Amino acid sequence: MMRSMGKTAVLAAMAWSLAATAQTPAASCPPQAQPPTQEQMQAAARVARDRGALWRITRAGSSSYLFGTIHVGKLDWVMPGPQLRAALAATDTIALEIDPSDPQMAARMAGMGRGAAAPALPAPLAARLSRRLDAACLPAEARPAIDGMHPVMQALTLSVLEARWDGLDAGYAQEFALAGFGRAAQRRMVSLETPESQWTALMPKDADELNKTIAGTLDQLDQGAARRSIGRLAEAWARGDLVELEQYERWCECVQDDADRQLLARLLDERNPVLAERIEALHGEGRKVFAGVGALHMVGPQGLPALLRARGFVVERMAFR
Repeated sequence: MMRSMGKTAVLAAMAWSLAATAQTPAASCPPQAQPPTQEQMQAAARVARDRGALWRITRAGSSSYLFGTIHVGKLDWVMPGPQLRAALAATDTIALEIDPSDPQMAARMAGMGRGAAAPALPAPLAARLSRRLDAACLPAEARPAIDGMHPVMQALTLSVLEARWDGLDAGYAQEFALAGFGRAAQRRMVSLETPESQWTALMPKDADELNKTIAGTLDQLDQGAARRSIGRLAEAWARGDLVELEQYERWCECVQDDADRQLLARLLDERNPVLAERIEALHGEGRKVFAGVGALHMVGPQGLPALLRARGFVVERMAFR
């Protein structure tokens, strides 16, 4: 099943909220992201360089920007480099898939999937999922929160948390950094999607697909495929390697059959027209927009740069030095 990429802003926020409650990890646990000190932030700012991929989109004599984000990261990645800072300074609106700093969105995200109707998992699968949760290095007080999640969200959250073994944490996701900048700089903040729409894209259609999704996610975790995939994705993002990102389906170890391909299309291609429409509408209002959307939404003929070009924008990728 296509699992490693199903990391919407909702899921990244859930993973961070759970991981942030963790106590000092044992030796058998991965490193936990901690709130950086002032000295760490200043040191990161001194060596900040541009990562990812940035486009300038221009129409009717006005420019906005499109930036491919990633939902996990490292402290060094949080601080924007010079070109990213310039783009942020030139805009008045920060548009994200979901604004994690919006209290209303946060409340909706926190309730997403809790108490939602889901078929009971077969006993062996439920036990397997529970064992993985037990091994996820979360403190006892976090278990009630995750136990109340829909099982798909539990399994996918485990995939996000697995990235911690490679120093990649949801707490350093680009969405949190951009939201923090936007609030501090008093920019207008906009959510391009809703938690409910992302939930619809993530959820299996029936009990059989549900069981297959969870079993496949656990297989990926057991085999190390989830960790390899997220690590490779993160490094491709850091290099701004669009060729590698466009070939994600070939190397992610997560697309095995037509059902996986359909899920990938639902998570990416089917969401992109709505994202493009919202970005176009904000630009059309006279806003100078900085739109941060997951990097895999940026590649291919259905990627956001291609869709916005088709809508009459001049789309130029900004070269990072």
